[in-house]
Amino acid sequence: MPLVPPPFDAELAAALELVEDVTTPGFTLDDLADARQAAELLGLLDVTLDGAFEVEDRAVPGPEGAPDVSLLVCRPTSTAFTPPLPVIYHVHGGGMMTGTNRAGVAEPLGWARELGAVVVSVEYRLAPEHPHPAPVEDVYAGWLWTAGHAEEIGGDPDRMVVAGASAGGGLTAALALLTRDRRGPRPLGQVLMYPMLDDRNDTASGHQMAGLGTWDRGANETGWTALLGDRRGGPEVSPYAAPARAADLSGLPPAFLDVGSAETFRDEVVAYASGIWQAGGAAELHVWPGGFHGFDGLVPEAALSRAARTARVAWLRRLLGGTT
Repeated sequence: MPLVPPPFDAELAAALELVEDVTTPGFTLDDLADARQAAELLGLLDVTLDGAFEVEDRAVPGPEGAPDVSLLVCRPTSTAFTPPLPVIYHVHGGGMMTGTNRAGVAEPLGWARELGAVVVSVEYRLAPEHPHPAPVEDVYAGWLWTAGHAEEIGGDPDRMVVAGASAGGGLTAALALLTRDRRGPRPLGQVLMYPMLDDRNDTASGHQMAGLGTWDRGANETGWTALLGDRRGGPEVSPYAAPARAADLSGLPPAFLDVGSAETFRDEVVAYASGIWQAGGAAELHVWPGGFHGFDGLVPEAALSRAARTARVAWLRRLLGGTT
């Protein structure tokens, strides 16, 4: 019996129809060049937010034997915020295959403007040219530099949060696992926005949403195969590549996770939150009814998008205030 997909939120569905000619759920490597070109246009984004941030690009040491890692460092200019400030370490999305450290950074900059925080956004090597472990090792190297130089950039090393959406959410979850297992600098919390967690690509929600929304099971196979090659779905995949593979989710920093009810990643995100709870950890989970993958970025003024942003900021406020 075929799985019936859950309905899209009516406001989101109407917006999705308007862009269906340019936003399709399937993605193949034939689409990669165009997608990367589109991502480069994000370099035109005013990351100062009309002067609210002082912006600096830094090249910092990468993993051993690898190139330097590029970090975008954004510090609030308002005198209302006195250093040391919280630090939001951001990992961009893009299916493991596209994006720069300016991709998706608008939302963490919005949090930082409201909460008074420094944003550091990391650029990592992309698959398929650079398969696992290159992306996550770049993310880890950038994190080590940020933690070690927090005071230099006006940040508080004891109030550092890691955050990412989609593929960036998966890499953020992997970073939290790596910092635990390598005994590296520990984040205060992790924000996982509709994270890409499971290379096996065989959940009920993945099958339900095939051919629908903005990122479906076929696109997901493309991304995971780019990252892992013929290891995708096999028995030897590392949890630092696909965090859903982790057998032990204990000892992780508090997590905020959210996902749409009408998207490929729904079931793997719910399972990951459950795994954290079962291991005795702290997690807040939101499943946004009728949300498709990346709905808040595509339709930012929708009621559901505003609710998602409000929930994320509220969780961060409690975390940074020590009440989460």
